[in-house]
Amino acid sequence: MTQLQEFTLKETAQWLQNCEDAHILIHRSPDGDCIGSGYALAEALRQMGKRAAVLCSDPIPERYQFLLPKETQQIFSPKCVISVDVADAKLLGENLQPVYGECVDLSIDHHISHRQFAGALCLDGSAAAACQIVYQLVQLLPVTLTDSMAACLYTGIATDTGCFQFDNVSPATHRIAADLMERCPDVNYAWINRQMFAVKSMGRLHLEQLMIDHLEPYFGGKCMLICITQEFIRKFGIDDAELEGIAGFPLQVQGAEVGIVMKEKEPEKFRISMRSAGETDVSAICAAHGGGGHRKAAGCLVCGPAAQVRAVLLKSVSEVLNTP
Repeated sequence: MTQLQEFTLKETAQWLQNCEDAHILIHRSPDGDCIGSGYALAEALRQMGKRAAVLCSDPIPERYQFLLPKETQQIFSPKCVISVDVADAKLLGENLQPVYGECVDLSIDHHISHRQFAGALCLDGSAAAACQIVYQLVQLLPVTLTDSMAACLYTGIATDTGCFQFDNVSPATHRIAADLMERCPDVNYAWINRQMFAVKSMGRLHLEQLMIDHLEPYFGGKCMLICITQEFIRKFGIDDAELEGIAGFPLQVQGAEVGIVMKEKEPEKFRISMRSAGETDVSAICAAHGGGGHRKAAGCLVCGPAAQVRAVLLKSVSEVLNTP
């Protein structure tokens, strides 16, 4: 790989004005931030007369379908490849990584644990969401902020900040949300908040009851863990879509400082989501297991039987919490 170029916002905006026929890649198991930033950026490029398509290894969840453009995306061979909200090439997923993993021209990201895989990088580790960076880029591009772009950007920021309750929220985050609401007042922001944070299917409510019944407290309740195995999914008939956004669930317990969700995606292959409510740096814990993320929200992949994976993770957490 050639030497990494680190772009400022202004340099990134200039690069985007010069690019053509862009494939925009978002990470597997897509969330509101990667979807919102990907589709907002695609619309900005199309406004500048360029072809742009958003690609993801996994289907876009039903709850985010309202963000997708009504017209079908064009199929074309890319002249440039951009990733947004992707901290590591392996997060592109099994469908995209083999094709694009070594040919990404520009990566736009906000993860402090970002691992170089693109030719150029626009990174702001202080940004609450990738959508916050894309919003800033839109201000520098010769484009008009539309209702659909505002909906995308607001959704990404709201979901990556837990509706503005996480520590990653800054005054700039609030100013961006306010600007979106002032400039695009016809977007139903209250409806977006309700759909993202209040409305739950009966299946999800059933899952939450099961998770309450199976929550495991450790270290005097400072760490709460839930293990969702393939057997658990089969036994209770859980739809995979209902598992989205459960990473923060263990931290709802009073006194919990670290929350761990173990999801068995394949036999003895667990996707780990860790969250911190205090000073614990879960990004460092996950990095030790080949993952990464943010100081208070991170993930990794750990292989082995559930009991073994649980023991490995708890040992790491114990060392950080200084708990025997």
